[in-house]
Amino acid sequence: MPEKAGIGSALRFTTELAAWIATPWALAPHSVALAVLSVIVLVGLPTVFATPGDKRQVIVAVPGFVTILLVALQLVAAVAASWVAWAPAVAAVVSVLAAATVVTEIPRWRRLVR
Repeated sequence: MPEKAGIGSALRFTTELAAWIATPWALAPHSVALAVLSVIVLVGLPTVFATPGDKRQVIVAVPGFVTILLVALQLVAAVAASWVAWAPAVAAVVSVLAAATVVTEIPRWRRLVR
């Protein structure tokens, strides 16, 4: 059954949004192509690959651990890129947001690995 909207999904989405913005922002000074590719990867992979029962619509079914890895990729990208692209105070907020996301994701991750 797909996850109901709650604080966990709101935190996850907010962290994903930070990754989608910070990563190309951090990469653009080095390579516009890499910045564009980062958005394609960060948005595209979770759109295409999903665990049945975790999302309503699954294009390519993958085991739960793959979904967990995709979330981890988003979290790492959000934190690392925010420290490169933004002021330390903003990056610290993103880091706390990512940590809170991990805490709220644990029940979902347990369900995904079953």
